[in-house]
Amino acid sequence: MSSVPEDQVTGWWATAVSDIAPDVIRMRGYPIEQLIGNVAFTDMIWLLTRGDLPSRAQSELFEAALVAAVDHGPQAPSIAAARMAATCGVGLNSAVATGVGLLGDVHGGAGQQCMEILEDVRRRTEEGAAATDAVADVLAGLRRDGRYMPGFGHRFHRRDPRRDPLMAAVEQAAAAGTVDGTFLDIGLEIERRLSEGRERAVPMNIDGATAIIYSELGFPPELGRGLFVLSRSVGVLAHAWEEKQGGRRIKGPLPPPLLAAYTGAPARDLPDAR
Repeated sequence: MSSVPEDQVTGWWATAVSDIAPDVIRMRGYPIEQLIGNVAFTDMIWLLTRGDLPSRAQSELFEAALVAAVDHGPQAPSIAAARMAATCGVGLNSAVATGVGLLGDVHGGAGQQCMEILEDVRRRTEEGAAATDAVADVLAGLRRDGRYMPGFGHRFHRRDPRRDPLMAAVEQAAAAGTVDGTFLDIGLEIERRLSEGRERAVPMNIDGATAIIYSELGFPPELGRGLFVLSRSVGVLAHAWEEKQGGRRIKGPLPPPLLAAYTGAPARDLPDAR
């Protein structure tokens, strides 16, 4: 029986994120004892996902996006599911996992999808297209495919209250040279195009605003979704904990005595077996 070389065994889960040994914990090379008390949680997220610490200005912009997306009330499916799970006797970890597990392409994926489109427009401009033409072409392609522009408009808010402070933060960061403003300009052009000829504007929502910030800060689209999930987990946890404190057991989607409407066959008897 041949033995496996030790380096193949230890290299099976090789990682550049954390270095753990007896009496040693390092994160991306930094001793944990130096990070504790000196690095904010936001900076730790950046450090572990990006490999190094952000500047203060990058950290402030990053934190603004994370704070803005923490919660959107119990009517959000992910929050509602976590609250229902919390009444079923599971632990908080399971309740949070239930809520976070619902954050997929439809509910929770618009930020990543918006980032992919922003990057597509940026690539076209680097290949020589004018930004206005690139935006027009991308939006026309979405319409041809019967798709909507993710990250813009909101079913609940006429103007998402998180949009303006986040855009102001990006504009300040661009003016200070923290980011270059390319994705900000693209996002504003998309917003202008979508609102053109309409009585009501179509402003960006939280997904569009955070997509611009994460793109400006250099995060890839898929990681942008991960950051949204990380942010929203705070609200999921808070709602699950609140529901657990209420003490009610097994809360379903409708309050008693209401029942879901039945639309099937009318009441009928089973024919005699022959």
